Amino acid sequence: MHDYRSMVEMLKELQALEFGVYELALFLDTHPGDRRALEDHNRLVSRLNQLRKAFEDRYGPLRLDSESPYPYRYINDPWPWEIQY
Repeated sequence: MHDYRSMVEMLKELQALEFGVYELALFLDTHPGDRRALEDHNRLVSRLNQLRKAFEDRYGPLRLDSESPYPYRYINDPWPWEIQY
């Protein structure tokens, strides 16, 4: 059984990082020469990838395109809406 409190905290941080990545990507669409925005975007992407890997190593795949260990597992625990937050 997993510690759902730490799982939820990691999911919240992943959501925040994903939001930041998308927001900066949208900003960069209209401001492609903004070096600081690009550096911030790349820093958030790096952190997002690190945290996603840490989460998946600990709890299993987050997405259908995530690599899965043998035997295949996608959801073995309660679905996110079944967790008491």
